[in-house]
Amino acid sequence: MNDRQIHLGLLTHPTGAHPASWLKSSAPRDAATNIDYYRRIAATAEQGLFDLFFIADTPAARTEKLHIHCRNPEFMNRFEPITLLSALAGSTQHIGLGATASTSFYEPYNIARLFASLDHISHGRAGWNVVTSANDYAARNYGLDKLPPHDDRYVRAREFYKVVESLWDTWEDDAFVQDKEQCINFDPDKFHITDHSGKYFKVYGGLNIRRTPQGRPVIIQAGSSEVGKQFAAETAEVVFASDPTLPQARKFYADLKGRLPQFGRSADSLKILAGLSVVVGESQAEAEDKYQELQRMIHPDVGRMRLGADLEADLTSLPLDEPVPVEMIPQKSNFHQAYFNQIAGMIREQKLTLRQLYSSYERGKVTLCGTAAQVTDHMMEWMESGAADGFMLSFHVLPDDLHNFVGMVVPEMQRRGVYRKAYSGATLREHLGLARPVNRHVDAVTA
Repeated sequence: MNDRQIHLGLLTHPTGAHPASWLKSSAPRDAATNIDYYRRIAATAEQGLFDLFFIADTPAARTEKLHIHCRNPEFMNRFEPITLLSALAGSTQHIGLGATASTSFYEPYNIARLFASLDHISHGRAGWNVVTSANDYAARNYGLDKLPPHDDRYVRAREFYKVVESLWDTWEDDAFVQDKEQCINFDPDKFHITDHSGKYFKVYGGLNIRRTPQGRPVIIQAGSSEVGKQFAAETAEVVFASDPTLPQARKFYADLKGRLPQFGRSADSLKILAGLSVVVGESQAEAEDKYQELQRMIHPDVGRMRLGADLEADLTSLPLDEPVPVEMIPQKSNFHQAYFNQIAGMIREQKLTLRQLYSSYERGKVTLCGTAAQVTDHMMEWMESGAADGFMLSFHVLPDDLHNFVGMVVPEMQRRGVYRKAYSGATLREHLGLARPVNRHVDAVTA
C-alpha cells in the first residue's frame, strides 16, 4: 500500500454543481428538499469510503434578476445545512459531515453550540467550514446594505473563531463524573468560563454541552487571499484549494504548508483538498461527450450572470461571440478573490469570447474527463507532485456522476493501493489523520 492515501470529500448540491444539472439529473424533482434523496447520496459516498460529505451554503435567496435565476436555481431552494447534517448523522455511520456557517451573520455561541451538538449526534464526525460570506444578498438579510470590506471580514472571523474555540474547551473531557453516591454530576473545577471582550464580541459564559468526541469539530476553510491563507495557517485543519493548474496548485500547497511553523504546527496538521470535477466514462471520448452535452445546455443568461457575479461586473450588455474587454475587469475583488483572479486571468491571457469564457470557466475547479485509470493517474500525479493531500469532488450531475465514480474510479484507486478499502477509524479526525486537540486548560496545568 502507498504511504500517502488519497483523501476525498464530496461537495454536495441537490442535482449537481453544473448550472444545467437540474435539466439532466435523474434525481427526483423535489431533490433539494427531499431528505430521503440526501440519505441515498450520503450512503453512496459512504459506500465509496469518502472522508467527508460537505454542504456549502449561503443564508440567502437571490432577490434580483429572478428571470435568470429561474434557469439556474442554485441556493434558491435548500435545506439549512446543520439541520440537514443532523438528520444524515442517523442514517450514516462513518463519513464525516461538514457544513458552511458564516462568521458574518452568526454569533460565536450559536456556532459553538450547533457544531458541538452535531459532533455528539454523529459520534465525532462534524466539521465547520469557517467562512466570511461573499454576497450582498446574505448581508441584506441581516440588516446590512452590503458586506464589509474583505479584510475587515477576516479580522472579525479571527476573533469569532477564537471565541468559539474557547467555548469548545468549557468542559474538560472527564468533567461529568456522574457520581450518584456523592450527588455530584460534574466536577466544578473542570468547568472553565470564557471571558472575552474584543472589537466585535463580548462573551462571558460557558457552553452548556460537554466536550465533543473530537475535542472540537474539524476546522475547514477555503480562503486563498493573503489574509485568508494566513488565517488558514493559524486555524484550519482542512483547506479547499481552487487552483486549476498543477504549477499553481503546487505553489499554493507549498505556500500554505510553509506558513504552519510560525504557528507551531506541523505539515500533517493541515490537509489540502484540491477542487476537482470528474466525468468518468468507459473511454475518454465518452466522458468528454457527456461534459460537452452539459456545457451546451448552459443558458446564455446563466453564463453571463455566473461570470458577472464572480468578476463583480455587469456583463449583460456584452455580445456573446466577442472577447470580453479587459477594461471590464474591476480594480479589485471584495467577494471570492480566487474566482475573480481566475476569470481576470482568462480574459487577459486567452482573449476568449464571452460564450467561450462561460463555457470553460470552472469556478476554482478542474473538470477531468476520462476513464477510471486516467482519473486515478491525474489524482496520483497531483498527490506525488506536492499539489494536494486529496480532492474535494464536485460532481456536475448528481446522483449519476457520483455512482459512476464510486463504481469505476474507487476500485481502480484501491487496486493501486492509494485508497482505503475500509474505514479504519470512527471520527472525521481519524479519517484524515488529524490529532485530537488537548483541552487548553488541561494543557496549561500540565505545561
